Amino acid sequence: MADSSNKYDENVPGKYYVDRECIACDACVLAAPDHFGMDEDDGHAFVIKQPGSEAEEEACREALEGCPVEAIGNDGE
Repeated sequence: MADSSNKYDENVPGKYYVDRECIACDACVLAAPDHFGMDEDDGHAFVIKQPGSEAEEEACREALEGCPVEAIGNDGE
């Protein structure tokens, strides 16, 4: 389970975030490319845009559920 106290600083503010357990597998970027990006230097994902519609929310949920190391969190803000 993702830990909000261990999230990357690059995450935009909001309920979804990526923490430091990320293994840079790209699953979240493939599931929700408008919402997750990769830090090419350090090799980790982070949230670039919070969802603003139900379709975007579904894409972010799919990314969260597909993360193999549970590095994506949703604090439900």
